[in-house]
Amino acid sequence: MTAIQILLIAGLALSAIYVYLKFQSVIADAIILLLFIAAGIIFVLFPQLTTKIANKLGVGRGTDLILYVCIVFFLFVLIRMYARIRKLEQTVTKIVRDNSMNAVVKNEKEKARN
Repeated sequence: MTAIQILLIAGLALSAIYVYLKFQSVIADAIILLLFIAAGIIFVLFPQLTTKIANKLGVGRGTDLILYVCIVFFLFVLIRMYARIRKLEQTVTKIVRDNSMNAVVKNEKEKARN
């Protein structure tokens, strides 16, 4: 197994753990985003560095390495968005359920008065 395979599997495993734990820390998200931005700036300033790193990891070209990293990053973003959507769906369901129950109780009280 090459180093890039290990890193990509680790990235995917971390994404899976993230989903499992539903980690909601804004600070962790900001740190991850800043790390990717810093890496992007470094790779723009020193493009030959990506090829050197890629060769050490067992990838032929630096461009391929960037593509693999972007795939893992976008997977993280997708998972994060999915988790937020699920949380919103649960919140809306709870609000609608509570609203319905309150309406039933209110109707029962009105019927009891009449």
